[in-house]
Amino acid sequence: MNDMSELAIITRVLNGDVEAYARLVDRHYDRCARIAVRIVGNREDAEEALQDAFLRAFNALDEYEERERFSAWLTRIVVNQCRTVLARTRRREAVFLDVDPSALSLAVSASEGQGEWSDLEHALTQLPEAQREALVLRYADDLTYEEMARITGAGESALKMRVQRAFARLRALMSEVAHA
Repeated sequence: MNDMSELAIITRVLNGDVEAYARLVDRHYDRCARIAVRIVGNREDAEEALQDAFLRAFNALDEYEERERFSAWLTRIVVNQCRTVLARTRRREAVFLDVDPSALSLAVSASEGQGEWSDLEHALTQLPEAQREALVLRYADDLTYEEMARITGAGESALKMRVQRAFARLRALMSEVAHA
């Protein structure tokens, strides 16, 4: 069943083979876990969001529409669960990013000091949640603005503005580190 399409697995689940759902979880768990950790800021809350998200996805599987990529549909559920966890906890802990620093290198121009990766990681924790979420989805998960809009419910232009403002704020924060 490893080489089955997602649609074939979904069909099996909907026809009563609930254990087939584990295949979908296995395929998407690592990516969803990276997104959740980056958004909520710690592994414990991310795991809570993931468990809730996978349960919600299972319960709503009959609502999935084939015209949308399953990964984008599932990511929307994960992001919404992360928002729920953040709203409940409102903790501002360090964000553990395991992405290549070059994925966010646009935040600091070549003429300004790049700083250490830990400085950039710390700067990311200083961003407002919506800006950090937009950066994570756009550059760490490599989504298009159209996909981001479907996931977050925000308009594409609003998301572009969030990313632009996040980069401006990162530049300022990294400049402060470079001049400290």
